[in-house]
Amino acid sequence: MTQTPQVPQAPRVPKALLLDSGGVLMQPIGGRWNPRADFEATVKAHAPHVTDEELAEAVREGDRFMAAAASTPEHDDYHRTMLTHIGVQASPELLAALVRDVPPETLLETFPEVIGTLTELRERGVPLAVVSDAWPNLPELHAAIGLGGFFDAYAISKVLGCNKPDPRMYHHASEALGLAPADCLFVDDDPELVAAAIALGYQGRAMIRPEDARTRPEDVDVPVISSLTELLSLV
Repeated sequence: MTQTPQVPQAPRVPKALLLDSGGVLMQPIGGRWNPRADFEATVKAHAPHVTDEELAEAVREGDRFMAAAASTPEHDDYHRTMLTHIGVQASPELLAALVRDVPPETLLETFPEVIGTLTELRERGVPLAVVSDAWPNLPELHAAIGLGGFFDAYAISKVLGCNKPDPRMYHHASEALGLAPADCLFVDDDPELVAAAIALGYQGRAMIRPEDARTRPEDVDVPVISSLTELLSLV
């Protein structure tokens, strides 16, 4: 009996995009997400005796604290951990100064292609959501740097009480859009988080920008894009 040859099925066209924020949409001016770029100057203004090496060690302790946290911590807890580690009193005045309002555009910037790409996606009617390990003020930060009005939903770790790759992060976004996981394409600059999304039934792409020295596209086991504009050919 002759078997009918199997015809490869075309990839499912995603109906919506779920986008990480940092590394996909925006980046910190100066290259560091946490602590804020004015951390060192603020601490020195309150504790002039602190050395540059001590401040560098405080930042490293903050990185360790963040890596061990099950979800995005409170700002004050994060800063208190760093300051205590180097013997600086975490006074209410200093803690307040470290989170004082500053113009977001002095700290953050979008990648060059982002605004134009999001504008075209919205003109096409593609639903968009953000899935980010971040603090609750992320929508306000987005609005301040020109990203306001593009997104139909946000899944923010500090709001949901969990970090990616917890399934609740991805599911919150797709459910808010009223779509099944298979209808959504998730983009993140961490390939492992993309792999976690794919394991949950989402489509996925890892954002590996040419200037990112951390990861080479050939070393990644998930599909890769190097610019947000590549999504225009996928939806």
